[in-house]
Amino acid sequence: MKISTKGRYGLTIMMALAKNKGRGPLSLKAIANEHNLSEHYLEQLIAPLRNAGLVSSIRGAYGGYVLSKMPSEITAADVIRVLEGPIQPVEVMDDDDPAKRELWVKIRDAVRDVLQGTTLDDLIHYDTDPQVQDPDMFYI
Repeated sequence: MKISTKGRYGLTIMMALAKNKGRGPLSLKAIANEHNLSEHYLEQLIAPLRNAGLVSSIRGAYGGYVLSKMPSEITAADVIRVLEGPIQPVEVMDDDDPAKRELWVKIRDAVRDVLQGTTLDDLIHYDTDPQVQDPDMFYI
């Protein structure tokens, strides 16, 4: 499954709003400037997020956007589904060998589980401490 710029920038918008939670609305211009993105492109992405009930718009001179829910209640899957469509890395074909069909289903389920198990709160509080090592990595 390849996540397009729609999904990537959509997560950028949502993470920016999550970091700003409780401080009032945030403009797309501010997000675009901070992340060196096209404000016009972000405007195209915010509409489906608003229609899905993930964000609310605030009008006025100091308006912008806020999350409609707490960051811990919005998953990466919520955002990706709105902007990219169903989470289906491989199309399962009826004429596929049963073993391959099962593999495609397992891949889909694994991707879905990771996206559903990752909230905006997880993303904005990601620990980049270099001292933390991958338990499965081993060094010689």
